[in-house]
Amino acid sequence: MSLYDEGHTIAGWTGAAIATTGGAVAGLGVCTASLPVAGAGLAVVAVSVLVTWALHLSGWGKPPGVRPREQWGMRVRDTQARDGHAGCVGCRLAGRGRKRSAGAPASVPASASGAVPAESIPLSPIE
Repeated sequence: MSLYDEGHTIAGWTGAAIATTGGAVAGLGVCTASLPVAGAGLAVVAVSVLVTWALHLSGWGKPPGVRPREQWGMRVRDTQARDGHAGCVGCRLAGRGRKRSAGAPASVPASASGAVPAESIPLSPIE
């Protein structure tokens, strides 16, 4: 059994239902050659993204990665959503999860990282 349990959330299912409806409306617009109906369907798909994002930020989505089994339930609200999830694009777009520890530098210079500069390797004997 997988420990990741991705997408089993209120945010995931709500967003998928709205996007499916929008896709069906857009498809109907294509089949009937109606540009306004197809545009309305695409607008509903765009709304599904915003609704899913809002639900995720309010705690009804879950962070990516492994979670304890007691947090697998669909009705379990995520208590860490307010601070942002590490590696979560949605949280970063909302300005969450960018806090650094007090002693952490803003950036590490290349010379201090211990990286060895790359050497060029000839690809053919002509070079």
